[in-house]
Amino acid sequence: MTFWAYMLHCRGGQFYTGQTDNLEARVGSHQSGATPGFTRDRFPVTLVWCQEFPTRLEALEAERRIKGWSRAKKMALIRNDWSRISGLARKKNDPSTSSGRTEGSEAAAPTPALDTP
Repeated sequence: MTFWAYMLHCRGGQFYTGQTDNLEARVGSHQSGATPGFTRDRFPVTLVWCQEFPTRLEALEAERRIKGWSRAKKMALIRNDWSRISGLARKKNDPSTSSGRTEGSEAAAPTPALDTP
């Protein structure tokens, strides 16, 4: 079975990060408003990043890791800019790269494994 970690761009420039075993159905559920919670009040939502994982645990770990990332780091992930992600990882104590839940982005294609430098 395949599992996915994904990120949605929501109205107001915010991100939502989640994981699922059926990406198409889950994104459709968010887009239709059938999923209660964060995304329901932030239409429209657009899938901006996703990655396939062999186990649910790995997808869940990726989701949790990404939720703790700064806006800049999430945007670098969406752009598949691994040199920027690495640079931001070295600046953990820099206030300009602090974690936050209200963010914006542009759409991009799926990216390679999260542990890739």
